[in-house]
Amino acid sequence: MSAAPDLNDYLYFVQSVDYGGFSAAGRALDIPKSTLSRRLIALESRLGVRLVERSSRRFVLTDVGQELYRHAQAMLIEAQAAEDVVTRRLAEPSGTVRLTCSTGMARILKGPLTRFLAEHPKVNLVQMATNRYVDPVEEGFDIVLRGHSRPLPDSELVQRRLSSTPWHAFAEPGYLNREGVPEHPEELAEHAAVILGTHGGEAAWHVYAENGDELVVPFTPRLKSDDLDTVREAAIAGLGLVSLPAYVAREDVRAGRLERVLPGWVTEPHAEVTLLTPSRRGKLPSVRALIDFLVREFPRVVRDD
Repeated sequence: MSAAPDLNDYLYFVQSVDYGGFSAAGRALDIPKSTLSRRLIALESRLGVRLVERSSRRFVLTDVGQELYRHAQAMLIEAQAAEDVVTRRLAEPSGTVRLTCSTGMARILKGPLTRFLAEHPKVNLVQMATNRYVDPVEEGFDIVLRGHSRPLPDSELVQRRLSSTPWHAFAEPGYLNREGVPEHPEELAEHAAVILGTHGGEAAWHVYAENGDELVVPFTPRLKSDDLDTVREAAIAGLGLVSLPAYVAREDVRAGRLERVLPGWVTEPHAEVTLLTPSRRGKLPSVRALIDFLVREFPRVVRDD
């Protein structure tokens, strides 16, 4: 197998032809003309042909030299075009960004992400809405939005907190009309409920007062599910109370499908959403633009109002 070509030889060859000889090309490239001559000789030796008829007064391409010159010139033009692609992308947000988040976050981000794409017409977005754990490095995502109530483990991922997202207790108004509205957390034991998560052990409400006091109220769930939308829909269907992030239930509350109960208490005071990215280095402007947009907009779209 022949050795890989040294592309610099083609650069020097084209430049020598364009400037009409080694002396002029050497001055333009700030390279000794002896170096250019030596590199051309090496190229001719490797190819086994003479490319240029040269003397003290002549620098003329042979027939095969003319053909090689056309291809080498085209190669250099394509190389410059390749660099221009990178330069343009570094100068202006463009290209595809891959984002993943939970289904609940995807629902509230529909409007904002549409607005982001309208503001950045050269950016394309691939969004995966899933409630499972996603490894951005293994699965090739630029940005992950992750809800959590405990600190995330240390990793090589860059973490940026977006917003706190407290959870409250909700129920369908018809259910409350039938079963009554709990006035104190201890009354939760008397109510049906659905719960997010399929872990074993005794199910219990954990409710927190504004001063941080916690009450634990055991109950038997009508439904356990690891899918947030499933328990949300079950509560809307009147199966019982449910604990949800305020932003997930907001539209249902506005539409009268759910009603918050125990307004002086929260069911998860430490929940928050963190933005994760694989690395600080090499972020394209499209990724940086979406990160900046989410940092600015996410607290607004999840605010508890």
